[in-house]
Amino acid sequence: MTETPLGPDEIDDLARRARDGDRDALEDLLAAVRPRALNVCRGVLPYTPDAEDACQEAMINVATKIGGWNGQGRFTTWMHVVAVNSARSTYRRMKNQAVATDPHDHGPLERPDPRTTSVIAGTRLDLLEAMETIERDHPQFVEPLLLRDVYGLPYDEIARLVGAPLGTVKAQIHHGRKLARPLLRGQE
Repeated sequence: MTETPLGPDEIDDLARRARDGDRDALEDLLAAVRPRALNVCRGVLPYTPDAEDACQEAMINVATKIGGWNGQGRFTTWMHVVAVNSARSTYRRMKNQAVATDPHDHGPLERPDPRTTSVIAGTRLDLLEAMETIERDHPQFVEPLLLRDVYGLPYDEIARLVGAPLGTVKAQIHHGRKLARPLLRGQE
């Protein structure tokens, strides 16, 4: 017998109770949102074990940083950002480990499997590389751009999440897109 997934109001209620120190509510909350967090991580990391590692990191971050959710928007939206950031952090860590273990690169890496191709970029890895490049000089554009163009969140929800006025968020996304286009075409 399968359990009926919790609705948004039920998840928000669990999150409020967990934020206020109810350990049982926290356990129930983590179980309820883990599948959604895993899907978010899979959207960034095409290899399932990597996505599962990122999801585990996201669940730890949710558990330890639940006090950062202010209850203004849906808990699942806040958790979505935590999961995206965990996936990006996992990607960075893996990238750094790969460089550290093979300092004598033997030529260019093969292109990723076309089945992992992103709609926005040539591959998800191209998109992550573009976001890494943009983040070095313009970190304020990366999160709003990912939340809008990869995860499809509405502008007003993104504004609430990043704590910026709606017009600022729209401008950041527009400018982020302008910076990303040449990177995704392979023209730096």
